[in-house]
Amino acid sequence: MGGKVLEKFRLVSPVLLRTYTPPITVLEGKRVIGFHRIGKRIVFEFEDDLFAVLHLMISGRLQWRKPGTAIPKKRAHGAMDFAGGSLLITEASTKKRASLYLLEGRESLDEHDRGGVEPLEITSDEFFVAVRTQNRTMKRVLTDQYIFSGIGNAYSDEILHRAKLSPVQRSGNLSDDEVAQLFAAVQEVLTEFRDRLISEHMDDWPTKVTAFRKDMAVHGKYGEPCPACGSPVQRIQYASNETNYCATCQTGGRLLADRSLSRLLKGDWPSTLEELES
Repeated sequence: MGGKVLEKFRLVSPVLLRTYTPPITVLEGKRVIGFHRIGKRIVFEFEDDLFAVLHLMISGRLQWRKPGTAIPKKRAHGAMDFAGGSLLITEASTKKRASLYLLEGRESLDEHDRGGVEPLEITSDEFFVAVRTQNRTMKRVLTDQYIFSGIGNAYSDEILHRAKLSPVQRSGNLSDDEVAQLFAAVQEVLTEFRDRLISEHMDDWPTKVTAFRKDMAVHGKYGEPCPACGSPVQRIQYASNETNYCATCQTGGRLLADRSLSRLLKGDWPSTLEELES
């Protein structure tokens, strides 16, 4: 899509668009000059200082199809039509959480930047500072977009498992060695999964990119054996969120009971997916 002109934006689900000005038609006839990411948001950069900021949330998908492909009647938001193909914007969930913002001027992007540091672009010293910014549970520290940019629920589970840290351990109680372990785990996990995705889809468009991957160690693996020790993977469920962990590897064999954690998580964990993603 880079360098291509957007011929038409077919919007069938008005709930996707969260801005009123400029109108979506202003993008038609404009060339895509680049892409970048702000946290979990994908930014389409168009000529004339126009930007489309897309947040797919949990179940949003982008699918590259033949030019003019019909938009599915169910669970689809619309399509961006280019000369070489159409980019469908769909959402697997019946709850429409994906959002699109049309903005003018690069400075308008600032309101979508939560200010978290990029975990793969910082030094170990900068990481130490970020981790100790607040005394929160480790699960919340990693997924708070005001602290770290782009780390979500799934990869936070994988990072904490790799670092052998409990998801409810407080960041203020971490030793320097544990922070170093966490920094190494962040670098390893994010780099490994990024490189795998690139390798798997070097010559095609990814069609089944989700938060659940078969090669993950604990996320989405409740009841399955931990690949490191063989113990069954455990989970904490709170509101609409779930955290997976290995009791043997991460909590010294102690099970984290949902009921006993409710008071702790009440003030330290989002109660909705919208809060988690934003």
